[in-house]
Amino acid sequence: MDTEQIKAEIEQLRAEIERHNHLYYVLDSPEISDAEYDRMMLRLHQLEAEHPELVTADSPTQRVGAKPLSSFSTVKHPVPMLSLGNVFTEAELDDWYARLGRLTSGADFDFVCELKMDGLAVALTYQDGKLTTGATRGDGEYGEDITLNLRTIRSVPLAISKPSPSRFEVRGEAYMTRAGFEKLNLTRSREGAPLFANPRNAAAGSLRQLDPRLTAGRPLDIYIYMLGYADNSLLPPTHWERLELLKSLGFKINPNNRRAPNIEEVKEFYRFWKDRRHDLPYEADGIVVKINQIELQQRLGDVGREPRWAVAFKFPALQATTRLKEIRISVGRTGTMNPYAVLEPVQIGGVTVKQATLHNEDDIVRKDIREGDTIILQRAGDVIPQVVGPVVAKRPPDARPFSMIEKLYDPRKGLAACPECGSAIVKPAEEVMYYCPDAACPAQAEQRIEHFASRSAMDIRGIGEQLSAALMRKALVQDFADLYYLTESDLLQLEATKSKKAANILASIARSKQKPLDRLVFALGIRHVGSETAELLANRFKSLDRLMEATAEELTRIPGIGPRIAESITAFFSNEANRHIIQKLKGAGVVPEEQPAAASRQLPLEGLEFVITGKLSRFTREQAEQRIKDLGGSAKSDVTRKTNYLVTGMEPGSKVERARKLGITEINESELVNMLGFS
Repeated sequence: MDTEQIKAEIEQLRAEIERHNHLYYVLDSPEISDAEYDRMMLRLHQLEAEHPELVTADSPTQRVGAKPLSSFSTVKHPVPMLSLGNVFTEAELDDWYARLGRLTSGADFDFVCELKMDGLAVALTYQDGKLTTGATRGDGEYGEDITLNLRTIRSVPLAISKPSPSRFEVRGEAYMTRAGFEKLNLTRSREGAPLFANPRNAAAGSLRQLDPRLTAGRPLDIYIYMLGYADNSLLPPTHWERLELLKSLGFKINPNNRRAPNIEEVKEFYRFWKDRRHDLPYEADGIVVKINQIELQQRLGDVGREPRWAVAFKFPALQATTRLKEIRISVGRTGTMNPYAVLEPVQIGGVTVKQATLHNEDDIVRKDIREGDTIILQRAGDVIPQVVGPVVAKRPPDARPFSMIEKLYDPRKGLAACPECGSAIVKPAEEVMYYCPDAACPAQAEQRIEHFASRSAMDIRGIGEQLSAALMRKALVQDFADLYYLTESDLLQLEATKSKKAANILASIARSKQKPLDRLVFALGIRHVGSETAELLANRFKSLDRLMEATAEELTRIPGIGPRIAESITAFFSNEANRHIIQKLKGAGVVPEEQPAAASRQLPLEGLEFVITGKLSRFTREQAEQRIKDLGGSAKSDVTRKTNYLVTGMEPGSKVERARKLGITEINESELVNMLGFS
C-alpha cells in the first residue's frame, strides 16, 4: 500500500476503535467481542510502528504512551472551579430556596438534580476538537496538570468528531466503583502493598501517579457534570440542555440526573436516592441541586468560593449495630499504640465493614467500649467506619473495661510490651497515647524508612512506599540507616528495578549525605519533632552529637520547645537501639554540620509570621514554607496572636476559625504566590 492508503486505514481504524470505546465505556452497549477489538488495536499498533510519522496524540494507542513525570505542573482554570455549600435537612434546603427567591426577585426557574459522587473533581479542555489539558480542581483557580493520567480513562474522549466550540472545558467527577475498589485492594493485599482507605482516596491517588502506566492499571471512570467554559459559540440557555449537548459530543453523563420543576420534586429525588444509595455501583454522599437557567446562575454569582445557584444536600451518616469481637493494637510510624475494633462483619450502605478505628485508650474509656459489646457503627460521610458507642443493654455480664496496660501485658516480662518487638511501652505525662520507644521495631521500620527518604526529609528519590516495603520483605534493610549500605546487586533483586533505576537510587542516597542537619533531625522521626522544631534544634546545637547529649533543661531553654517535646527528644536519644542506628549513619558518612548563618541583610518578609492550612496546588507546603524562610519570614504550624498571615489552601482546617477570632489576615494561594515572587 502507498502512504495515502496506509494513512486512510489508520484513520479508519482510529475512528472505529473510538466508536467501540464509546459504545463499551460510555453507553455500556458493546457491538463486538473483546477478541475483535483486540485485533483492530493490534493492527493499528502494527501500522503506527511501521510508520511512526503518522502517530498522533489523539490515537487510541497513545492513551498510555508517555514517559513518567518528575512532578506535576500547574494549570490556571479559565473560570474558577468553585466548591459547594452544604445543607443537611429539608428545612435548610427550604432556607436556601427562600434566599434564591429573594435574590432573583421571584423569577421563574427550575432545577437539575444530580448525585453527588465521591470522587475527584477534574476539568478537561479541548482545543479544535482535541483533548489538550486535564487538571484537578486544586485551589479553584489553579490545579495540577494530570492530562496524561486522565487520557488513560477510556470514557474520556481524546477527540471530538462532531462540530463543537473551538475551545471549551468540561468538568466532571473521576471515580472508582465499589467493585473496582475492592478488586484493587485485593490485588494490593496480595502484593503486600498498603490498602486504600476508600474509593475516593483510591481514585485521587490513582490520578496523582507520576507514571501514567500505573494509572492505566486502575479501574477509573468519569461522569461529566457541567460545561465549564466555551468560546466562539452560541450555547443552549439551560444547564440541562448543555448536558444533552455534551452527551451528543460523546461525553459520559450520569443517567440518574433529573430535571425538577420545583423544590418539592428536588426533595423527592433526595428521598429516593437516600434510601437507594447502596444500590449504586459507586459511592454517593448526597445530591447536588442546581438552578437550570444559565442566565440566573450568572446573575446570582458566588459568595466566597461557593456558587449561590447550587448546593449539596448531604445524605445522613449510615449506622448499623454489630458485635465488637476484639480490640487489637497496631503500631504506627512513631511507635504509637493504635487500638482498632475487630467486628462481626456488617453491611452499611452496601459495604461490608469488618474493622473500625478506636482512636486511643481515653476515647475507649470515655465511651465505655468493651470487647464483646454490641456497638453502634457509623460510616461518617459514607466512608470512614466509626464506633459511636456501645448498646449497654446488650452488654455480656463478663465484659471488662478496656485497659491498654492489661491488653499488652506480657507476664514473662512483667510489663506491658509492644506487640511487635516486645519493648516496654511508655506513656509520657499529659499525653493520651502509649508508645513503643524502639526505632528498630519492625512495625515502625517500614514507615520510618519511607519518612526518612521523603522529600521534606532526606529527599532520597525512588524510595517511596512500595520500594520501602519491598526492601523490608527482602530483608535488605532493617532500618533507615541500612539504606546507605545498599549495593546495586541488592537493588537488582527487587522486581521492576533495572540497572539505570538502581544507579539513580544509589546516586540519590549518596547526595542525601550532604543534607543539612535540620533535615536529618526531622528525618529521624522523633515524636513531636516536625520540620520547624528540627530547624530550631539544628540552629541551636550545630551538630548531631551535641544534640544527642542535650538535657531536657537545655532543650526547654530554646523558645518554642516545651517540656513535652524536650522529653520526647531525650527519650529518643537515650534509647540504645536509636543510638545504634545513628552510629550506622555516621559510619556511612552521614554527619552533617549546620551551615553558618548568612550575612545579615534586610529581606522582604523579615519579621512576618505565616501559617498555612489546607493543600496547595502550585507547590508543596514544604516548598512554600522554605521560600518564606528564604525571604526572611517564619512559617509556623499553629495560629497565635503573633501570626501575620494565614494562607488558606484547599480543604482548610480549624485554623481558619481561630485566625478569624484573632483578626489574622487571610490570604489565598495566589496572593501568597505574589508575595513569594513566584511567576
